[in-house]
Amino acid sequence: MNAEQAGRPALNPIDAPGTPEAEWRAWPGLGALPALAYGGWQSVVVIAAHPDDEVLGVGGLLSLLAAADVRLRLIAVTDGEASHPGIADVPALAARRVKESESALEALGAHAVEIVRLGMPDTGLAAHEGELTEALKEAAAGFQVCLAPWEADVHSDHEAAGRAAVAAGLRPCFYPIWTWHWARPGDVRLPWSRALRIPLPPPDRARKLAAIGCFASQLEPRDGLEAVLPPGILAHFTRDHEVLFR
Repeated sequence: MNAEQAGRPALNPIDAPGTPEAEWRAWPGLGALPALAYGGWQSVVVIAAHPDDEVLGVGGLLSLLAAADVRLRLIAVTDGEASHPGIADVPALAARRVKESESALEALGAHAVEIVRLGMPDTGLAAHEGELTEALKEAAAGFQVCLAPWEADVHSDHEAAGRAAVAAGLRPCFYPIWTWHWARPGDVRLPWSRALRIPLPPPDRARKLAAIGCFASQLEPRDGLEAVLPPGILAHFTRDHEVLFR
């Protein structure tokens, strides 16, 4: 009997207890993934459903690409204004999160990144997927490579952004975020045959860690709630590598 049959709402996998990072680091499968070949990339557009998605998912890769003078564009779909339920000054939170994202990009060395902010509703992207698809067609036009949130990440905004990238014809490489929390090593729900590993040299890993530290609003406890990124979640993004799904 599932939770619905028992008369109880199903627990969102994001809210359920997750997989400790120690289990991921002990799994040899991650180290066995083939390396991403990005040496020929000349222009890359990154789609982020919320401020910080781009840093958590591919911050190390952005550091590497920026150092190689690759043209970079960030399409920030929302300003992340729903991260603190019940907050009185929502515009101030959105402005804070935008500023944190800008500071994080500076910390990555991505000083020349082009930023396009769409201002779409946080937690409401699924209802605006068609509009998002059209916006992505325009904002990502002409870029060689697209990086987007994984379309099966379980977070509705991440999934909507990933689907919209596909519908826009961008043929994205996907970066997982919440997947590291709800999935387990070797999980058959993940497309391991399409997974690629991005090793992060120590300087680029250090820049990513500094960039993550810019998101104070997500690292601090909220009124009556724990931080959006408590230590157990944050640990998934401090590895010496990142992973993309082709």
